[in-house]
Amino acid sequence: MSDPRIVEPDRAAAPTPYDPLRLCIFATVALLGWVLGPLALAFFAGLGIVGYARARRQGLLRSKCLLGDTRNVLGYLGLLAALGVAGLVWALSSGSVWVPWLAW
Repeated sequence: MSDPRIVEPDRAAAPTPYDPLRLCIFATVALLGWVLGPLALAFFAGLGIVGYARARRQGLLRSKCLLGDTRNVLGYLGLLAALGVAGLVWALSSGSVWVPWLAW
């Protein structure tokens, strides 16, 4: 028989920080859709950067993303954002109509 005055310590595991894996997936899909417009790539990569930076500040160090470490994911998303902006600048400065949304 146990003593009712003894309180059992809380055995609940600490909640894990939110992992914005979907944002990494969206950025990768936007990369694959590069021919549909670098604006989408830059937007989704930026959205991913904001999400992963917020999650990292809350303590997330390992992501479910294939790259694993959130620093690698942030570097990857930063590269995608830079490519998206460079593609957008190139498309607008060259007058190229290979981007469908520019033709509208």
